[in-house]
Amino acid sequence: MQLKYSFIIPVYNRPDEVDELLLSFKNLTTNIPFEIVIVEDGSNLSSEAVVNTYKKDLDIQYLYKDNSGPGDSRNYGMKAAKGNYYIVLDSDCILPSNYLYKVQESLLENYVDCFGGPDAAHSSFSNIQKAINFSMTSVLTTGGIRGNKASIDKFQPRSFNMGISKEAFLKTGGFGRIHPGEDPDLSIRLWKNGFQTKLINEAFVYHKRRISWSKFYIQVKKFGLVRPILNTWHPETRKVTYWFPTIFVLGFLISILLLFFKINWPIFLYAFYFFVLFISALFSSKSLTVSILALLAVCIQFWGYGLGFLKSIFVIKVLNKNPEEQFPDLFFKAK
Repeated sequence: MQLKYSFIIPVYNRPDEVDELLLSFKNLTTNIPFEIVIVEDGSNLSSEAVVNTYKKDLDIQYLYKDNSGPGDSRNYGMKAAKGNYYIVLDSDCILPSNYLYKVQESLLENYVDCFGGPDAAHSSFSNIQKAINFSMTSVLTTGGIRGNKASIDKFQPRSFNMGISKEAFLKTGGFGRIHPGEDPDLSIRLWKNGFQTKLINEAFVYHKRRISWSKFYIQVKKFGLVRPILNTWHPETRKVTYWFPTIFVLGFLISILLLFFKINWPIFLYAFYFFVLFISALFSSKSLTVSILALLAVCIQFWGYGLGFLKSIFVIKVLNKNPEEQFPDLFFKAK
């Protein structure tokens, strides 16, 4: 099958990000043809003028629709796309020059109907962005939970950098209304329909993660809230590892309490863990500032995800409440 690529990019009030992303498309070093589909998701701050400046250099569709969330906007873009293989990106990403070449190389060698790529921190990112990137991608944190190259049929691609064939999209209906969590939900439904997923480690993007500490906390808390919902929908995918952040938080609080009883060894274990984190962050970032901020990022990540996960478990499993009624902010209304 000859692969014809369509990049699907939902955007909401982010013309500056679109400018950076389209510039990176312009700088791709490849002769592989592709199109770009920009889906403006009910924005007040339009990206159309930015898109128009690149139309002479790139094959771009610009679509505007009412706000219905990133998942529905991706579906909207894929329905309008001309290609037979869709690559979904977030607007806050920047592509390295060899990105599409690496995707093509991997799919021609070992074709799958859905792939995911990792993210990295660009040298131009702020120290906070680099620290958050470390906490979100390190194998020492929750970044190691999603899977790896060895688990080709169990890697759950994330929609900031994700490819899916037209056939797989049509058979599954694409992304659902939950957000966040729409990407692992889609991955699981793909598996149930007989499709395979894999990680293309070389097809990474620079992911800016346009967030402050407060927004980062809100984001990871939502990740924690969503996971028990996904486990309810797809009980066969439950893993004990999803409990790790909650266990980490509860264990830390117990360790503090034990200090009053002169039991010190649990807190020493946490100190050793944070020391290993610091050394790992220092090795990867080569920055003392980023390494210190990475410790704060990991604390926020575990605290937000852990408490969100515990709250969701209590509401769904103990109180037996409807997730959509209890957590309406996690669901976009059907259009």
